[in-house]
Amino acid sequence: MTTRLLLIDDDARLSAMVGDYLRSGGYEIDSVGSLAAGRDRLAAGQYDGLVLDLMLPDGDGLDLCRELRSSPRTRTLPLLMLTARGEPMDRIVGLELGADDYLPKPFEPRELLARVKALLRRAAPAPSEEEVLRFGRLEIDLGERVARLDSKPCDLTSHQFDLLVVLAQSPGRVLSRDQIMDALKGHPLEAFDRSIDVHISRIRAVIEDDPKMPRRVLTVRGAGYVFARKQDADDAR
Repeated sequence: MTTRLLLIDDDARLSAMVGDYLRSGGYEIDSVGSLAAGRDRLAAGQYDGLVLDLMLPDGDGLDLCRELRSSPRTRTLPLLMLTARGEPMDRIVGLELGADDYLPKPFEPRELLARVKALLRRAAPAPSEEEVLRFGRLEIDLGERVARLDSKPCDLTSHQFDLLVVLAQSPGRVLSRDQIMDALKGHPLEAFDRSIDVHISRIRAVIEDDPKMPRRVLTVRGAGYVFARKQDADDAR
């Protein structure tokens, strides 16, 4: 079955170029130029991924990102955000709201294609994995691709889940940002980019009892992050 993507960008020339390039990569592309049209397409059809411009004529792409992540139907939809804004804070806000990746304009179509492929690869379900990692009140189901705290599903994007798995599969071991990026199998993050920190912050917000005093995902200053072996007072391990 052909992978279907929705592109929301009001730059008709760019959309045509990007659409043609993604089609050459084997994807089916629907392209619209406004938030309203994008909402209609998302409501009417099933998409495997979304490429979303930040600045649109009828609103901010961040608003749609927020809506998608608040809906069970689109919470895990792979989402790559495009932005012509150069401010790091805009990118950080997008990641905090649930975007899986971002790409600043102007960009090379080849890089966009590579990022889309990586995004979809990470979102693909594990073929036959049934292992569940358990750490006290937290369990990470690799087969269902869901983390649960006190048996309640945690609201994580596909990329955030993968990042949590990387840490949880090496409990007690400090992982640098470079090691994390390597383990994420080519996800295009730059070594000095703060996006890993943003995703860690989001993960803490949903798996920690007090995100300001984390007990599960710990920061080792100057070294990276470590997933704690012993996390809860009643965890005997």
